Amino acid sequence: MPSYLHELLVVLFRNRSGAVADLLSKLDVQLPEYDEVRAESSDLGDVQPAEYRADLVLFLVRGSRKVLGVIVEVQLACNGAKRYAWPAYIANLRARHRCPVCLLVVTIENVVADWAAKSIELGPGTRCNPWVVGPSNTPAVTDLQDAQENVELAVLSAIEHGQNADIPLAVRIASAAIAASADIDAEHSRLYFDLILIALSQNVREALEATMNSLGYEYQSDFARRYFGQGKVEGKVEGRVEIILKQLALRFGLLTEAVQARVRSAQDAQLDAVAERVLTAQTLEEALSPLS
Repeated sequence: MPSYLHELLVVLFRNRSGAVADLLSKLDVQLPEYDEVRAESSDLGDVQPAEYRADLVLFLVRGSRKVLGVIVEVQLACNGAKRYAWPAYIANLRARHRCPVCLLVVTIENVVADWAAKSIELGPGTRCNPWVVGPSNTPAVTDLQDAQENVELAVLSAIEHGQNADIPLAVRIASAAIAASADIDAEHSRLYFDLILIALSQNVREALEATMNSLGYEYQSDFARRYFGQGKVEGKVEGRVEIILKQLALRFGLLTEAVQARVRSAQDAQLDAVAERVLTAQTLEEALSPLS
């Protein structure tokens, strides 16, 4: 079952499909001339549609003609089965619409990006080569005007660079994305802000808090206000627990009340350990092992 984080990343591209063309251009993909980017059905199977359904299918359209199909797949973990399904996606869409097709894989971890970028051997002399976007090659959107022109790309940039060791850079990217998100409708603004905040490392969040407070920024999200609050320690502790709970839910799915209680009763050192594990652990129990 797709995780909440997976679904939110798909929403980013569905909200502004042009961001996909922007990303492909950044990867030096030679795009044909087109007038618009159009989303269509992501069902790519004739016999077993449940097994052959992409996250998102877009077409670059020139006049009334489809000049390029783009299959977007959000991949949060390595999955060997996808290396058999992806070529089928491409072949099916190409045959159905009689136009060139490429695959764009979006991930938030470099290890998954390296795995997804490997050429898929179909047989002697026949290969499938996905295009991959991950932390190492996602554009760093730091300029506010650029972020406002493409809010979804700015949010993706903040997510991809949220764990960056270059904290000042990560803060500039997150600040631009947050400021740009404040100019869109309230529902998406709150959604994007929470998504950005969850993706940031603890050090980046703390640096971001200092930056935003110094600018007098007013947080629109209830979640963000609880975390950054009025500077009260209890507010920050509560907010930090909520962030970790959201991170766990985004990575592993719906949390039981028992799991939530374990996290809420944890000590600071235990929370630190869980926060460090949440993005690399393969199972929920592995992420929660410091609470044992």
